[in-house]
Amino acid sequence: MTAAGIGDLVLRVDGSEPVSPAAVEALLRICDRAEDEYGSGLLIVYASGAPRPGWTKDLSVGLLTKWERAVRRLERLGLVTVAVTAGQCGGTALDVLLATDVRIAVAGAGFVVSSSGDATWPGMALYRLARQGARWRLRKAGLLGTPIGAEEAAAAGLIDVVVDHADEVLAEIAAVAGTITGKELAIRRQLMLDAPEHSFEEALGSHLAACDRALRRAAAS
Repeated sequence: MTAAGIGDLVLRVDGSEPVSPAAVEALLRICDRAEDEYGSGLLIVYASGAPRPGWTKDLSVGLLTKWERAVRRLERLGLVTVAVTAGQCGGTALDVLLATDVRIAVAGAGFVVSSSGDATWPGMALYRLARQGARWRLRKAGLLGTPIGAEEAAAAGLIDVVVDHADEVLAEIAAVAGTITGKELAIRRQLMLDAPEHSFEEALGSHLAACDRALRRAAAS
C-alpha cells in the first residue's frame, strides 16, 4: 500500500451542524478509504464551527452512539491523523479534533464545549478533555463552557501549535508520517492512550509485547 500524502485523505467537519447520519457516514467513509487504500501517511481533518442554539433538538442516543463509534474508529486508525482548525471549534468539530494525533490551530481560533441548555454537553469530548489534562483551563471549559483561546489551548496541551498558515506544518508531518508503518503507529498510540489508566506493573506486559514484536520485525528485515 502507498502512503497517504497531503490532499489524499481530507475530511471537513462543520461544528455548526449537529450530529447527523450524513456526518457519521462521511467519517466512516474516509476511515474505510484510509484502511483500504493506504498503509501509512496522514489523514487531515479541517474542523471548525460551533453549534447554534437548539442544536440538540433532533438528536437521539442511537445516533450519538453511531457518531461516537465513528470518532473512536478515527482515533484508532493506522495513519497519523491531523486536525486543522480556524475560528470557533465546538460540537462535532471539537469531538473529532480531540480524537486526532496532531492538532494545529490557525491564529485567532477558539475552542468551546457546547451547551445543551442549562449546562455543557456531556458527550465524549468531556472524557477526552479529562484524559488529556486536568488543568483548570480545561476543567473550566468542560464544566462551565468557558471558551479557550488558541494560545491558552496550546499552553493547556489541547493543541500542539498555533500558526498563521498550516501548510508548512502539514508538509513536515507528511514527510515523517509516510515513513511510519500504520499498524505499528496504532500500537504505540494505544500504549500512550492507555498510560494514564495503568500502573507501571499493569503497562509493563503490553510494552514488552510491543518490544518483542519490534525485535522480531527487525530480525526478519
